[in-house]
Amino acid sequence: MQQSKDTAEQIGIEHTYYTRPVARLQGEFVRKSLHLLIALVPMLASVNLPATLALLAMGTFFYAFAETSRLQGRPIPVVSDITLIASRVRDRNGFVLGPITLGIGAMLSLILYPSPAATIAIYALAFGDGFASLVGTMVRGPRIPYLHGKTFSGSFACFAAVFIVTLRITSRPVDALVIATAATFLEAIPTGNFDNIILPFGVGMIATQLLL
Repeated sequence: MQQSKDTAEQIGIEHTYYTRPVARLQGEFVRKSLHLLIALVPMLASVNLPATLALLAMGTFFYAFAETSRLQGRPIPVVSDITLIASRVRDRNGFVLGPITLGIGAMLSLILYPSPAATIAIYALAFGDGFASLVGTMVRGPRIPYLHGKTFSGSFACFAAVFIVTLRITSRPVDALVIATAATFLEAIPTGNFDNIILPFGVGMIATQLLL
């Protein structure tokens, strides 16, 4: 009985800490810093595509193993600690799916789309989605109705990031505008962690059609 009480108190303490604004911002920074690392994938793929796909697959499987172990009470040092810091409160007592969908989104982009469409898709995932969350957390502006907390500031950050990287890759302003608009729309859809798959899949498809 006492153990149950202590556990409940500990959960309450953790919930109070992780719902504080500073803790939420810290978690968002850690989460999106990891998110931005996916931007290294196109460079690695340009050197060796099969090895990059294998590395992404192994990393995804290892994370799945680590997260399963954490939920079974056998946390993996460092990996499980980072997962807890970076996870949202709503995900903390369950399987944190974000890194899985992130890896799948990057792998699908490399498999389905040619360069530079695959590169644009992965950069949209890394920079578009990444800056949308960071800016949306830091700049608490008006929220977009019916989109579960999405903010205009976050959507603008997504649009700007995708437009800049696409223009830099293609030097085609109209195509960059279309792709950035599509990325902003896809990022704003409240699909939870599955936006890590939907965003690069949709952006890669549109980029492929435009650039071919």
